[in-house]
Amino acid sequence: MIKINTFITAPLQTNTYVVSDGDVCWIVDPGDGPGEVVDLITTNGLTPEAILLTHGHGDHIAGVADLQKAFAGLKLLCPADDAFMLGDATANLSAPFGYNVTAPHADEMIKPEQTLELGDSSWKVLDTSGHTRGGVSFYCAQDNVVIVGDALFANSIGRTDIPGASSDRLIANIKNNLLTLPAETRVLPGHGPETTIGTEKQINPFVGM
Repeated sequence: MIKINTFITAPLQTNTYVVSDGDVCWIVDPGDGPGEVVDLITTNGLTPEAILLTHGHGDHIAGVADLQKAFAGLKLLCPADDAFMLGDATANLSAPFGYNVTAPHADEMIKPEQTLELGDSSWKVLDTSGHTRGGVSFYCAQDNVVIVGDALFANSIGRTDIPGASSDRLIANIKNNLLTLPAETRVLPGHGPETTIGTEKQINPFVGM
């Protein structure tokens, strides 16, 4: 049984997730100042296996360097089509907000349809690009949960009025790859409260079915 802890991190109230299965864990989308994340991992004797990114925007990568300093050898997994954003504060949209975030190069590239293993749990990488060129989500069927980054929010979707974004692509991917999941699937977004697939199918004005 997996356990997921949520931390709201600066500078844009980004949801950083620590996903653990037994004594191993991932950190998903680390925002700036991940001290509480480090404390949780060390206090509970967890072994962090990797940092996973749903996409390459600055508020979702700001804590990568600090985490890699705290945990030697910690791998960074990034969607392949967003890898160019890691070292470019303009491309990852942190520069326009005045905080110029960059992150180290990715150790592994993630592509849709891959399966990632954490302990005894399996996670499928879903194509939820559209907010960025390479955006992905991580879906665990065994535990009915999907981590969606900035693709889908409670009663909303990710912005598409930014460089590299496509409204048509995002909406199509949400409908084809997220809303087809079981209704009870928990949706853990990059900002704001969690929701469920069933709820968003009923009430989301952008993609509701």
